Amino acid sequence: MNVGISLNMLTKEGRSDASVFAEHLTLGDLAEPLGFDSVFALEHHFTGYAMSPSPTQLLSYIAGRTKRITLGTAVIVLPWHDPVRVAEQIALLDILSHGRCVFGFGRGAATVEYAGFRVPMEEARPRFVEAAQIVIKALTQDVFEWDGEFYKIPPMSIRPRPVSHPERRFYASSVSPESAEIMAKLGFGLLVIMQNEWPKAAEDIRRYRDITASVGHTPRPPIISTNISVAETREEANERAAKYLARKWDSIDAHYHFSDGHLAMVKGYEFYGGMAKTYSKMKDESFRKKATEFYVKIQVVGTPDDCIQQIAELQKLTGLDHLVGEFGYGGMPHEEAQLNMRMFAARVMPVLQRDRGFAAATNGGGPSPIGIGGPTGIFAPA
Repeated sequence: MNVGISLNMLTKEGRSDASVFAEHLTLGDLAEPLGFDSVFALEHHFTGYAMSPSPTQLLSYIAGRTKRITLGTAVIVLPWHDPVRVAEQIALLDILSHGRCVFGFGRGAATVEYAGFRVPMEEARPRFVEAAQIVIKALTQDVFEWDGEFYKIPPMSIRPRPVSHPERRFYASSVSPESAEIMAKLGFGLLVIMQNEWPKAAEDIRRYRDITASVGHTPRPPIISTNISVAETREEANERAAKYLARKWDSIDAHYHFSDGHLAMVKGYEFYGGMAKTYSKMKDESFRKKATEFYVKIQVVGTPDDCIQQIAELQKLTGLDHLVGEFGYGGMPHEEAQLNMRMFAARVMPVLQRDRGFAAATNGGGPSPIGIGGPTGIFAPA
């Protein structure tokens, strides 16, 4: 199994943005020496929710500081960008990294980001599809052109040309059933942010795989991203996870404003409207505690042996072959994030990378012995 890390630069009160960013760059610098297989960069804007506005630029920096590690985007939000520029950035990063990239795409769910880029949010879905088709065409054809609803592109060529076939390593983060169908038809693999019960996530992955196969594409194992807390004792691991994952609720709602229910009125985002009831109740301490307990249970949390067993179960259910962990979340102190990451690298990751039981992904779908229950409507994006 491939094992990576994700960098999520959440602003910290009383700290400069640059100092917080520097801490996460330090975690990125640790990834290759500690033996991780990948580093993933997010895309967010304007609120400090995750201070990573240009994942390809950040990964270009990491590419120059590393030799072997895979570089991933989680995700590039296509409706916010000119697809020709996205294709150029992908091609350039492909060259700078000697082809060691995977690219995740999404359509975003924050009105503040759509407003900032002056893009009508109700156009997100068709803009995503058109932009994705243009990016693929630009990377695969020496000369291409496009005449669509949103973009009119005369014959042109992306230069320099990529050195590998990055379009064969495209993934998409999908939440709503409608988006899943769109991504599958494009031939993208699935990048899953773990935010639901594992059997439910496995069900969504099976559905995605079925749609992918039905339209003539070969399904790929999913990439799964999760928060990780590993410690010598279960109590310590759970205490850390509960403390810092609980802090994510406020940062999520401050960025997405799920609690006001506005997304139910936005075309293409009706699915997200159902989260309003859940997020509006987060000020109730008893509900917040229950929601946090549920969220902790669906991440990877425990002793090194616990984590190994949990990941084995997750692989059995989903067929994943690439796990991406976030080790410094919710404003966690940098020193504690490093300890978390180092222990995982020393005590858990070698088993995942070398044990034959983790060597090949399965089709997933077996019954789960893990009993997980909690509030419905939980959605904790990257």
